[in-house]
Amino acid sequence: MERFELQSNVRSDVGKGVARKLRVEGRLPAVLYGRREAPMGLSVSEVDVRNILRKHPDSAIVDLTVAGPGGASLNAIIRDVQRHPASGRILHVDLQRISLDEQVRVEVHVEVRGTPAGVKEQSGLLEHGTLTDNVMTLPTDIPDSIVVDVSALPIHDSARIRDVMAAYPKIVLLDDPDTTLATVIPPTVEA
Repeated sequence: MERFELQSNVRSDVGKGVARKLRVEGRLPAVLYGRREAPMGLSVSEVDVRNILRKHPDSAIVDLTVAGPGGASLNAIIRDVQRHPASGRILHVDLQRISLDEQVRVEVHVEVRGTPAGVKEQSGLLEHGTLTDNVMTLPTDIPDSIVVDVSALPIHDSARIRDVMAAYPKIVLLDDPDTTLATVIPPTVEA
């Protein structure tokens, strides 16, 4: 998995007014937590966060440089991004401290590839199942996505988590192995 660099500054002030001022300056309020250490208020560049999320929207790993009192250089993962409900603009970022040699639990996007045989030959419809899977793995082994090849699926057949487990030996899939990732259903016909 690709790692990104992110510069941040320690912030001691909290509240709506401070957050608004940061956003006007092109910065975002952020919180760094985890690894049994006290949470730390930060501010990060909105442009840098948007660029990271554009390249890797789920669980991006960052080499975080913290400037200011208590500053340091450490590894973190983007855990949560709060967005404005109408505009979609990023409002706040939660970062979690990680160690590159300890497993983390993350959600990974499911990517369905191919056109099923049941769609080509029998006019079936491809229906997607879950869009993300929960996995446990080392941060450096997090896949960009879990790829499901559905090109061999006939009508009334499904691809499940257990069908793709062997393709990802470095991760532990935490969701139920019978969870459907994609299925081919017959077309509906009006009487």
